[in-house]
Amino acid sequence: MSIKKIMFGGGCFWCTEAVFSMIKGVISVLPGYSGGKTNSPTYEEVCNGNTEHAEVIQIEYDENKINLQTLLDIFFEMHDPTSLNKQGADYGTQYRSVIFYYDETQKDIIYSSIEKLQKEMNKKIVTEVSRAKEFYPAEEYHRGYYKNNSDQPYCSVVITPKLQKIKKEFKKELK
Repeated sequence: MSIKKIMFGGGCFWCTEAVFSMIKGVISVLPGYSGGKTNSPTYEEVCNGNTEHAEVIQIEYDENKINLQTLLDIFFEMHDPTSLNKQGADYGTQYRSVIFYYDETQKDIIYSSIEKLQKEMNKKIVTEVSRAKEFYPAEEYHRGYYKNNSDQPYCSVVITPKLQKIKKEFKKELK
């Protein structure tokens, strides 16, 4: 196994966790916070917008089973990378589109992917890209949120359609 990490923020971490949890080669998906100035922030602090943290997921993946480019393809398909600090009804800097990388190879793949994707878009991609900063795991009740609460209205209206879209577009990448 060749284990790598990457962090994605694409709106609510309940959505990104649910999407990447169903992908082959993904070993773990942990929701949390990163990119801000506050040490060990709480959900409430992040939601107030003053911590500068984004809701992110930290993914561990087996590079021998799934490559970063495929993960990026899924990431860019599951959210709108042209929407600044907003995904659907969720708005604020904590919902920004962001990728935190761990090494220069990842950085190069990310920028190449964005450059290629930008040629297909009619709006500017605003996804922030930067070196991984401290990751703070979210509170326990956020982990596996969709799996444990799929009948909740937010899950039914926001997350389920994203999952259906990814299942349709990335059939061979599903567990």
